[in-house]
Amino acid sequence: MIRFLQAQLWRLCAVGDEYAQEQQQLWRDALPDIRITITYAQTLDGRMATRTGSSQWISGAESLRLAHELRASHDAIMVGVGTVLADDPRLTVRLVPGRNPLRVVVDTTLRTPRSAAVLRDGAASGTLIAHGPYADPERQRHLTDLGATLLPLPTGVAGGIDLQLLLEQLAARGIASLMVEGGSRLITALLRARLASRMVVCVAPKILGEGLSAIGDLGISRLADAYHLSGVRVTALGADQIIEGDLVYP
Repeated sequence: MIRFLQAQLWRLCAVGDEYAQEQQQLWRDALPDIRITITYAQTLDGRMATRTGSSQWISGAESLRLAHELRASHDAIMVGVGTVLADDPRLTVRLVPGRNPLRVVVDTTLRTPRSAAVLRDGAASGTLIAHGPYADPERQRHLTDLGATLLPLPTGVAGGIDLQLLLEQLAARGIASLMVEGGSRLITALLRARLASRMVVCVAPKILGEGLSAIGDLGISRLADAYHLSGVRVTALGADQIIEGDLVYP
């Protein structure tokens, strides 16, 4: 049903009339009720990592503390497997008081190593890995033995995990708020599918030139079709600027 509604949304987007906008809202109302916050740190020139993938740390200490506050305020935190391989994040709350959210890794072919921080030292019991239908059974067994929860899901048109079905599964587990920390492919997919609700972006006073961008192609060719934020708030944290607001899709 969700896939059918999405297909109708993209068809109606091309119409551009009032009726189409009403139908788009109906489609969004049918999506799983999870508030998704995308958050990341970037440089002044829009890079979230160097061209070699180095990203620790773009932001300052105050912004890192904010990131942990955000983790503590969400039911779950999600990253793609590329972030696990590049940064090996723990995805826990350490710099402020609070509980650890459920850790969700989107990993179509189960590339997450057994030594990853989200799995070692007992962390696996609080980690869910969403994978595709053709993931290696032996790797599935190894990760299950560590205590991780594996969630097999079909893949979408682009070959990645069907994110709408993943959100349905998370909602069924009682997840009402989801924080997404990266990487670029996952952030782009969520934005392109118009699934994200809010953004909290840290802009650090650094310049990298060539590097990795947080957001890829969204298929936008006209400035009038750009996504924007409402209720924008800009806060200085140390040398960084934090820009946050609710996403508005045209």
